[in-house]
Amino acid sequence: MSESDSALADTPLAIATIPPLGGRAGQLLRWLDKLFALLASLALLGIAAVVVLQIVARVALPSSPAWTEELSRYLFIYMVALSAGLVLRHNRHVNVELFHQFLGYRAQLAYRGLVCLVVGGFALIMVPYAWQFAQIGAFQTSPTLRLPMRYVFFSTVFLFGLTAFYGGIGIIEAITAIVRGPQPRRQEAS
Repeated sequence: MSESDSALADTPLAIATIPPLGGRAGQLLRWLDKLFALLASLALLGIAAVVVLQIVARVALPSSPAWTEELSRYLFIYMVALSAGLVLRHNRHVNVELFHQFLGYRAQLAYRGLVCLVVGGFALIMVPYAWQFAQIGAFQTSPTLRLPMRYVFFSTVFLFGLTAFYGGIGIIEAITAIVRGPQPRRQEAS
């Protein structure tokens, strides 16, 4: 190991800096990341629009539409379900960093891989139960929108399925980074 690699390995590294996969798999994952981020953002914009409509209706109209609260709730559920995997992939979930700065490069990557294994494993175990839960809504409709509830209940399958998928990707990225070892940081042109 050269002197620069040794210095790089000894410097504290943020857990979130696992290098992403490259090649076609990396391109596909980046595209999926953008797709789910876009869908979650559209759900958030939908929530904002529905809440503004509700406020305007309460202030300016004699009565406000009853469906706005229900729609905002469903949009919120899907926003969370679509972004949960991205949160895991980009290490943006709530965590307590008590000892990360004391770990070496590979130990930090192994810790991140362990977190992905536990969270993704739990999500994988929950997928069949989420599917059963989604089946409950097959014969129900929402009270005001008359939307088949299977679409709302299916959000749990999205939540756990995407979390399991991105947990698996996190494990693969962590193992790949551990095997490759510390990579020199590229300096960006100013």
